[in-house]
Amino acid sequence: MSYQYNIGCSLSNLKGIREFIRTSLKDHSIPELELSAIILAIDEMCSNLMIHAHHCNPEHTIELRINEPNRGELVFEIIDDGNVFDINKFSEPQMDNLIHEKRKGGLGIRLVKSIMDKVEYVNRDGKNVCVLSKAIQINS
Repeated sequence: MSYQYNIGCSLSNLKGIREFIRTSLKDHSIPELELSAIILAIDEMCSNLMIHAHHCNPEHTIELRINEPNRGELVFEIIDDGNVFDINKFSEPQMDNLIHEKRKGGLGIRLVKSIMDKVEYVNRDGKNVCVLSKAIQINS
């Protein structure tokens, strides 16, 4: 199984990303709660990339790939050529500080890391690739 989706970096295109993931994984019998969490994590990563690396420029594109290298393992790759941002080097703000400072941002990365099993960044052929892995429960 392998799926690919190219899309412009406009936040209005996030709905298309969510639909692409749901459609691509519909035959995998993934429990709805787990599928929704995966979609949320990928949506968060794509929106951060669109905003911070591409400044919501619809002329810029990102590519989303979904692979299943082994049964019960999903690998999502978000590929672009914008400014690289490594989620694993981001210093997450403490929850108490977010609440005290009434900050609106800072929770997305924590959310992605809690949903996905592995998040890594690699450079492939001059492109930035964010690789997110998730072991899934498959309903029979």
